[in-house]
Amino acid sequence: MNITVIGDSACSVKEARLAETVGELLAKRGVTVVCGGLGGVMEAVCRGAKSEGGLTVGILPGQDASMANPWVDIPIVTDMGEARNVAVVKSGQAIIAIGGGYGTLSEIAYALKSSIPVIGLNTWSLSRDGMEDNSIIRVHSAAEAVDRAIALAERHKNHGIASRSLS
Repeated sequence: MNITVIGDSACSVKEARLAETVGELLAKRGVTVVCGGLGGVMEAVCRGAKSEGGLTVGILPGQDASMANPWVDIPIVTDMGEARNVAVVKSGQAIIAIGGGYGTLSEIAYALKSSIPVIGLNTWSLSRDGMEDNSIIRVHSAAEAVDRAIALAERHKNHGIASRSLS
């Protein structure tokens, strides 16, 4: 199973701690961590996964594998710039968004458009016509994010569709 973790390359200390814990927990559950391969949230999630012996994949915007953070096992060079965000999203059966800027927001949009569940930790909220849009599944801890992501990825895999809730 692949879970994609998205977030800003310049994150807060709190977001880095969350990402590192998410990486640790995903690795303990045998999940491959996919990310954009650079710094910030991406580096923290990879560092966490590697601390528990996990496998990490970084889908890079440039054409040089050395751009990857030191905890990426499999660097995938795309030379696509931010257009690589689609590949980052499509490579996971669920997405965990931690914090993030506009690049993260674009990845959230690609995921939702593709019916890939998005679990949000301290990230964007959406609204339409002044009404809250609950497409991003809000959680309050790294453990809850990992549990929800894995459960939704299993549903996605077993049913061929993404489900929006576990209820």
